Amino acid sequence: MISKLRLGAIGGLALMLAGSPVRAETIRVTIEKLVFSPAEISAAAGDVIEWQNKDVMAHTATAKGDFDIVIPPGKTATLIVTKAGTFAYYCRFHPNMKARLQVR
Repeated sequence: MISKLRLGAIGGLALMLAGSPVRAETIRVTIEKLVFSPAEISAAAGDVIEWQNKDVMAHTATAKGDFDIVIPPGKTATLIVTKAGTFAYYCRFHPNMKARLQVR
């Protein structure tokens, strides 16, 4: 009887651990002096990318055909990534600003 009880408790613990939801991460990118920092980031599907614009002008995070986020000066903007792949993105207003997002 004791061994069955222990097995049941262990099995219950395993089910609780297996059933725990995976929490999304927030990956932060700072925009300052016309630069995305860090310029290369990795995320998992479901994670949130947050761009914080510290410049006095608006920027975008644009990956042609995938996303186009406008980030006003002094503000933040977010994107929940939903599909795997490598996404090169840039600012439409300042095309020399480039970065890369790898989603697994």
